[in-house]
Amino acid sequence: MKEQIEGLRALLDEAKLGGGPERIEAQHHKGKLTARERIDLLLDSGTFHEMDMLVMHRSTDFGLGEQRVLGDGVVTGYGKINGRLVFLFSQDFTTFGGSLSEAHGEKICKIMDMAMKVGAPVIGLNDSGGARVQEGVVSLGAYANIFLRNTLASGVVPQISAIMGPCAGGAVYSPAITDFTLMVKQTSYMFVTGPKVVKTVTHEDITSEELGGAMSHATKSGVAHFACDSEVHCLECIRRLLSYCPQNNLEDPPFVSSDDPRDRFDETLSEIIPDNPNKPYDIKDIVTRVVDRDSFLEVHAEWAQNIIVGFARLGGHSVGIVANQPAVLAGVLDIDSSRKGGRFVRFCDAFNIPIVTFVDVPGFLPGTDQEWRGIIANGAKLLYAYCEATVPKLTVITRKAYGGAYDVMSSKHIRGDLNFAWPSAEIAVMGPKGAVEIIFAKEIKASSEPEKMETEKIVEYTDKFANPYIAAARGYIDEVVEPGATRSRLISGLEMLGTKIDRNPKKKHGNIPL
Repeated sequence: MKEQIEGLRALLDEAKLGGGPERIEAQHHKGKLTARERIDLLLDSGTFHEMDMLVMHRSTDFGLGEQRVLGDGVVTGYGKINGRLVFLFSQDFTTFGGSLSEAHGEKICKIMDMAMKVGAPVIGLNDSGGARVQEGVVSLGAYANIFLRNTLASGVVPQISAIMGPCAGGAVYSPAITDFTLMVKQTSYMFVTGPKVVKTVTHEDITSEELGGAMSHATKSGVAHFACDSEVHCLECIRRLLSYCPQNNLEDPPFVSSDDPRDRFDETLSEIIPDNPNKPYDIKDIVTRVVDRDSFLEVHAEWAQNIIVGFARLGGHSVGIVANQPAVLAGVLDIDSSRKGGRFVRFCDAFNIPIVTFVDVPGFLPGTDQEWRGIIANGAKLLYAYCEATVPKLTVITRKAYGGAYDVMSSKHIRGDLNFAWPSAEIAVMGPKGAVEIIFAKEIKASSEPEKMETEKIVEYTDKFANPYIAAARGYIDEVVEPGATRSRLISGLEMLGTKIDRNPKKKHGNIPL
């Protein structure tokens, strides 16, 4: 038995070396960690249990029969983050360039199946050259097996993808299906077709970084939810992200006690809204003052910045934040912001995370570009997501809530549970000037002093509609609150809604306007 144990230990030591010392050194030279180093940083110390260390590929074509490496280019297993169970795979670029083979794919599918059985998050640390070309269609089938599991696990357990190196071709579709994608600046990239193919087909001369680097996807495409400064930063971000999420769709999010007083009254909130209704301000100045101190984690910070989404805590409870951003495009809703907000709302609803919405929206962005690219269908995505959501929904209108955008932003009419407004709120079909130009067009044109009459009518319309009180009189607003009291009202409402039950009609699934 002693010899057998020594033999086992020798095999395990061999598996831990991956592609060997030279390739590990090459990985470090690129500024990248190895698959196991990443796992050590991500998980609580001493909690990782590796599975399938001794798996090898079964292919013999193109000389592969002479190139078998234990583990076959991916490290899989389970461990804990902040004391909570997670399953993960970490692709090993030092072995076959992390390329995906049949056996490699089977290892990933095994931990995904296990995660679904026990109800725990799945984390993928991607660093791969793509499908293993020597295995042909078998490797493509292995990718499809993963895609299917990503889809079936969607909305059941949280799925997080970290892109720690190359991710190209079919490999990109697994991260795209998962809930959150993190990329590392300068060392990771994603694209369906690389720069060489792009140049051949479109004659564009472009680098991998420009085509599919972290900042390209964080600012232009919205594919990356986080663009991290380093691999260490990326792994820390995953740990923090999971702290707001439940283990699965049958659990509530974790409660984290806070020393921030729940009844804290913030006088400075009443000074943030400018007197001039057309002057911008930063909605994050409101969000960060209302939520538990230092608890706000912004998601998609670099993309579609006219809407803000992210996680925070209120009285220790995890919440999703959605907020129009007046500092960017006046907070108007457009195609990208609707997509961004809609997907985030659906994630929160899938995982029992209450949604708090801060509203300051003048409407939808007009123009041929938006109309021709489908603002109607894309704007409907955000509307659909809010209508469909059954989690507690709390809304605060800080200033403008105009037209259809008022309806979309978690209004009472689409099952908003508690709808608050500040005294500065303006709830109307449109702004006073535009409304007057429509309602009193004939009178103004016929007047001997049209400018004076228009000004008078604007004042009249403003006094009547540019406030929250008509909506409050109809019950569309549950309470007009002082800005400083927003935090205590939201925490109280959140706890009141803790036992809320709301159900949608029985159906296979709806047909969201994709």
